[in-house]
Amino acid sequence: MSAKPEVGFVKEASRQILAGGSAGLVEICLMHPLDVVKTRFQIQRCATDPNSYKSLGDSFRTIFRIEGLFGFYKGILPPILAETPKRAVKFFTFEQYKKLLGYVSLSPALTFAIAGLGSGLTEAIVVNPFEVVKVGLQANRNKFTEQPSTMSYARHIIKKEGLGLQGLNKGFTATLGRHGVFNMVYFGFYYNVKNIVPVNKDPTLEFLRKFGIGLLSGTIASVINIPFDVAKSRIQGPQPVPGEIKYRTCFKTMATVYQEEGILALYKGLLPKIMRLGPGGAVMLLVYEYTYSWLQENCPIFNKRVTKSRKKKKKKTRCVCRTTASYPLQTGNSRCQ
Repeated sequence: MSAKPEVGFVKEASRQILAGGSAGLVEICLMHPLDVVKTRFQIQRCATDPNSYKSLGDSFRTIFRIEGLFGFYKGILPPILAETPKRAVKFFTFEQYKKLLGYVSLSPALTFAIAGLGSGLTEAIVVNPFEVVKVGLQANRNKFTEQPSTMSYARHIIKKEGLGLQGLNKGFTATLGRHGVFNMVYFGFYYNVKNIVPVNKDPTLEFLRKFGIGLLSGTIASVINIPFDVAKSRIQGPQPVPGEIKYRTCFKTMATVYQEEGILALYKGLLPKIMRLGPGGAVMLLVYEYTYSWLQENCPIFNKRVTKSRKKKKKKTRCVCRTTASYPLQTGNSRCQ
């Protein structure tokens, strides 16, 4: 008797969710300071802004001098609270969209890209409220001990602006664009290139192969999606004139930034973004893949228990085999005799 398909799906989904959540938590803890710097660059309007940073090094020195070490970790609680569901959604939905697209006649390259796009759009729905709170906290230039707590700031947004597109979900279309484009390039590039570059038998070289491809994936995706990121930060961050909303919608914000500040303004914060999501993207993919494999091999609750009968002995025997939902147990498998 074979295992029920529903049980296999639950176990497979559990592996994907746990591995994805672990990948997100590790990445955010390592890379959050660069996210703070990136947001600061994106919300400053021009060189005449008294709060503008002269360079990447100047931003690090200024934040450390005025706000202290913990200034680099402003707004970290919303991403930590969001990372487990966010990355779980990211990787889980990517696998599910990929599986669904298997029923359509598409090339592998297109399948990976479309599945990535779908996962990004789904991820954006989950993460946008957390992004609104995070950007608001990151924009605060007071000392870490003087800024509001995450929960009090979230309550302030809800009380003042509500839960809608002008409140806790403002910048929603920009977030859809940012995550959709990023994941489309990120997953599409990584899995297509990984299938082309030969696997190396040496574990260290194989690790470096995956890390290098993941680094390129995160870097290229960051360059392509950053205009959406800048628009998101402008919409979700403080407006130039208090009480007056200048940045409202994604593409209108891009057009305004382009007209007033030039094309390069749409790439503000690119360097810290690449510094974060280049290696950060590689870290996420590697943590996901290695955690997934570890759960598959070592965690008993993720190993199928299959019951089968032997006609000759007329009695049932039980065999525990490590398989995946994608590859059911085959009759005559030597491990199950």
